[in-house]
Amino acid sequence: MTSSSTSPAALSIAPIEDADVAAIVALWQRCGLTRPWNDAAADIARARREPNASVLAGRDAAGIVASVLVGHDGHRGWVYYVAVDPDCRHKGYGRVIMAAAEDWLRQRGIEKLQLMVRPDNKQVQAFYDSLGYDEQERVVYAKWLDGREPTP
Repeated sequence: MTSSSTSPAALSIAPIEDADVAAIVALWQRCGLTRPWNDAAADIARARREPNASVLAGRDAAGIVASVLVGHDGHRGWVYYVAVDPDCRHKGYGRVIMAAAEDWLRQRGIEKLQLMVRPDNKQVQAFYDSLGYDEQERVVYAKWLDGREPTP
């Protein structure tokens, strides 16, 4: 994906570079997206080394103000770490970064995007509702393969 400017939000979207990693991790921390059991920098490195994933950054005149980690398993697309700097909310940046993730998946022939939202995060649920996403009834199972105890 090449860098482009998108109106009306005037956000330029492009895959991140090595020099952007610290800024992306800091953005995720400001947005409350990181968890002690997940190493955000390792998640970024893993996504960037695989051809089926990328971390996209949204930049305005102030610098990096939005991001998304997007990837696919060959069948379904997934997004993680969808972030908009708290000082830049309500400018349409969330819509722009999600549209960029959807386009990234479409360019790879992926027809369905799925994402997970914690049940108590009503504000984010309303955001995805406004973008036309439908809630799916699923039970999510997880297991740490290194033997550690389950996390919330």
